[in-house]
Amino acid sequence: MGGTPRYLWLAGLVVIAMAGAVLAGRALAPSPEVVTGQPALSSGTVVPAAARRETRPTLDPALFIGKARLAHQIAREIPDTLDRLYCYCECDKHMGHKSLLSCYTDGHAAT
Repeated sequence: MGGTPRYLWLAGLVVIAMAGAVLAGRALAPSPEVVTGQPALSSGTVVPAAARRETRPTLDPALFIGKARLAHQIAREIPDTLDRLYCYCECDKHMGHKSLLSCYTDGHAAT
């Protein structure tokens, strides 16, 4: 278990980098209302999980503090992105996780 903090740090770094990329893309892209003619979804809207491998909801970021809270907030904002990423701590073998998103549904990402 000595390598677990290193993997958690790496997972947090990946989440933060992905969030930065998503935010940069949002800044450059036209608003959804301009593209579709429909009002944009509110930030509290949950994306349907029909196309995802992981269907469980992420844990509430309010359950955590510091960087863990930030990581869980970002996971809640970009679930489709995390669902496409492999988790390198091999939790798929030991915990039945389907993707990096799975780590944010059961507290594994905070350990």
